[in-house]
Amino acid sequence: MSFQVYILRSCTRGRTYVGQTEDVGARLALHNSGSVKSTKPFRPWEVIYLVEFGSRSEAMRREKWFKSSAGRKRIAELLRGKEGGGLSVSSR
Repeated sequence: MSFQVYILRSCTRGRTYVGQTEDVGARLALHNSGSVKSTKPFRPWEVIYLVEFGSRSEAMRREKWFKSSAGRKRIAELLRGKEGGGLSVSSR
């Protein structure tokens, strides 16, 4: 079973959101349906980054890192490199 860390970008406000899940498609649908309180006001969302891990604990560590100062800087770099949109996928 694999776990993904994902970064979403609000299509309307440019905000970002970091999370981890087993099924990023289903999780994105929840974010875009308004079922997630913290992301509801910034819908719709698009996945801009996705990385897979073999365990939930690894995914949770990476999610926590993305929410740190260094991780937020990396997200800013990703956004500068993806002005045209798109999806980046990698495995760990």
